[in-house]
Amino acid sequence: MQETEKDGRAVIDAVRDLVPRLRANGQEAEDRRWLPDENIKLLEEAGVFRAAVPGKFGGLDLPVADQVAIVEEVARGCGSTAWAVNAWLSSAGVIAAYPDQAQEEVYAGGSVRVSGGFTPTATLVPTDGGYVLNGAWRFNTGIRGADWNIVAAMVLRDGQEESHEEVYAVVPQSEFTIADDWHVSSAAGTGSSTSSVKDLFVPAHRVADAAELTEGTTGDRWNAGLHGRDYGLIPYVMIPSLAVYIGLAKQALELFVARAPGRGIAYTNWTEQSEHPHVQIQLATAANKITAAEGLRDRVTDLMQDRADRAVEVTTAEKAAIRGRIGYGIQLAKEAVEIVYTLSGASVIQKAVPIQRVYRDTVGLALHGLMAPATNLEVHGRVLLGLDPNTYFL
Repeated sequence: MQETEKDGRAVIDAVRDLVPRLRANGQEAEDRRWLPDENIKLLEEAGVFRAAVPGKFGGLDLPVADQVAIVEEVARGCGSTAWAVNAWLSSAGVIAAYPDQAQEEVYAGGSVRVSGGFTPTATLVPTDGGYVLNGAWRFNTGIRGADWNIVAAMVLRDGQEESHEEVYAVVPQSEFTIADDWHVSSAAGTGSSTSSVKDLFVPAHRVADAAELTEGTTGDRWNAGLHGRDYGLIPYVMIPSLAVYIGLAKQALELFVARAPGRGIAYTNWTEQSEHPHVQIQLATAANKITAAEGLRDRVTDLMQDRADRAVEVTTAEKAAIRGRIGYGIQLAKEAVEIVYTLSGASVIQKAVPIQRVYRDTVGLALHGLMAPATNLEVHGRVLLGLDPNTYFL
């Protein structure tokens, strides 16, 4: 077994052991609208935040499949924690596409949490040695516990009012003002508040062209062309996200099974719901939807790793298929959770029954613009029909 494989297995096993504690902290995360300090501390100790950092900087340099497995295990414990970990890991991995100087700054400690605001609701104006950044980013998942934040902006040159030059700037988390505006019914513990900056100088080496970052073609770095980790921005952000939905579906199934003994079906003569054929069939259906989602997960992670290992560009058709398969995997996981929730009876709406939180988190997160099943299936279907994908988010 190679060293990286051993390291990955060790972290995954460590996180799996934390699942009961993460579940126990789920209500606290929701109530405070941010992750309990204990969750972050335990995951740090497990090595989670070293997963995406290159070995050159003291990280574990784990392949995408291991990062996905880590996120999935976290989601078996707490959906909000998993969504934040998903953001921190994938964004930390994206830093490897920046120039060496930026990598050295961000990866300096070997373990790092990087959040991201990828909607270009800001501007950058060129100045000596870099840019001046102004703007705000909504739904900035993980910003409250991040070390750094990647934010999208449009470059304005020579006083122009409109620009199509999109870039991503890397900024220390300490430079942001964080609003207290995260009051939501789903993924409440993610603390995905609005972050903003005003007249902030960003050095040029911490700004990357969005198109180059999306394609993994940025230069001026030690690992340009290095095989194994150039995954491309959009698939790398989306695949660990799929793991959150699968992990949530597994959590729902496990919680239902643990709660089933001794529970009857109200207003019937069934004293054990687990003996009813409808319950059995529906639960098996949910389990198989999860298994099917896992198959789609493995299909896309294997494709990404194969292309990265061989330094072969992923085609437009393959990128569209990745989006379609992720979208359908999310749909299957969501359907599995909905089945379990419906089988659970009226008592499931109580806060003391965590299945209701798993259900709300799953349904809410499935509305995410980049994760919505219908949007992703449309992209896939267009390309299957020989049409342009009608999006540059590939």
